[in-house]
Amino acid sequence: MLRVAFLRLCHTVAAAGTMSGVPTVSLSELRSLLASGRARLFDVRSREEAEAVSELESALTMDPAAFRALYSAEKPKPEDKNLVFFCQMGKRGSQATQLAHSLGYTGARHYAGAYKEWLEKEG
Repeated sequence: MLRVAFLRLCHTVAAAGTMSGVPTVSLSELRSLLASGRARLFDVRSREEAEAVSELESALTMDPAAFRALYSAEKPKPEDKNLVFFCQMGKRGSQATQLAHSLGYTGARHYAGAYKEWLEKEG
């Protein structure tokens, strides 16, 4: 089962490919990166999914100490390579990846298959 947090934050994921100009990661790449511990996975789903991307912007611009206090995790650095964003269906994960890139997080990637694909194939 996929365990996540950040808005529920957890692991550390890299990728290749693009979707509408947003770097993406495939399911097989995601499996490999999670297994090797080389990725940070950001779940941008929330009770009110539409608010998740604005919460992300606030999180990525806050002071590292405040980030740690709120999310119990180290704040990612703009130069970190393996930051993967996903949501339930794919749209908000893509938006979150674009937002992270606009804030200077050059290693941000989007898991285009989203939680839906993960649940179907990894259950």
